[in-house]
Amino acid sequence: MGNVEPQDSKSGNSIRFPLSFSFAMGAVAGVVTLVVSAGGLKHGLRWDLGAIAFGIAFIASVLISSLLVMGHKENPAYLSEGSGVNRKSSDRLAAARAKSEEAAKAAAADNEAGTGKNDDGGPSAR
Repeated sequence: MGNVEPQDSKSGNSIRFPLSFSFAMGAVAGVVTLVVSAGGLKHGLRWDLGAIAFGIAFIASVLISSLLVMGHKENPAYLSEGSGVNRKSSDRLAAARAKSEEAAKAAAADNEAGTGKNDDGGPSAR
């Protein structure tokens, strides 16, 4: 059950997005470090520091984004059925509304009937 991979080839478990995102993050970090470490464009660019910053940013963002992609998994439909914590909150809300509407109708029916008695059969204190 837990080891079943989705059959959809367009699923979110593709590695293309984390790689492209990580490459972009690495490129930004590399270019910023390349320019900033030299003190601007007037002096010689520090290609070694730019490459190091690119590598660190690329590896760190690949690691984080890949873990986030691999950690995402849709819940099976059967988990939202049943009772207790597995129920959907929308179902519980609908049931609570229906129950309160039934109680309101029953109270309105009792008031219209005007029996003048409590639930225990004694006279009411109206």
